[in-house]
Amino acid sequence: QVQLVESGGGLVQPGGSLRLSCAASGSIFSINAMGWYRQAPGKQRELVAGITRGGRTNYADSVKDRFTISRDNTRNTVYLQMNSLKPEDTAVYYCNADVMSRWLEAFNNYWGQGTQVTVSS
Repeated sequence: QVQLVESGGGLVQPGGSLRLSCAASGSIFSINAMGWYRQAPGKQRELVAGITRGGRTNYADSVKDRFTISRDNTRNTVYLQMNSLKPEDTAVYYCNADVMSRWLEAFNNYWGQGTQVTVSS
C-alpha cells in the first residue's frame, strides 16, 4: 500500500506565500509523474502543476510565474511553492502520484487526503 501525506496548508493574506509538501511512503519501487491538483467549493478538481521523474514541469495558466513545483526523488517528495497568492487560489490542494510498488508491476495512481489553502485578508 502507498500513502501520500500533504502538509503546509493554512491561512495566508493576499500576496503571501506558502509551501506545500507531499511525502509518499509505503511499498514504493519507483514514482513516475507527480502533481498537485486543487478543488474549490462548487468547482471541479483541476490540475495545478505536474512534474515528471526527470523534472519536466507543466502548469495551469492561472498559476504560471507564481507557483513552482519541484521534487526530491531520494525522499519521494513533491513540493509546491506558491507565491503572490490570490483569493481565487483558495481551495483544497491534493497531491497525486503514479507509483510502481514492485519491479515490472504496473504504475498505480494515488491521491493524498488534501490540505486546505485559504487566501484571505
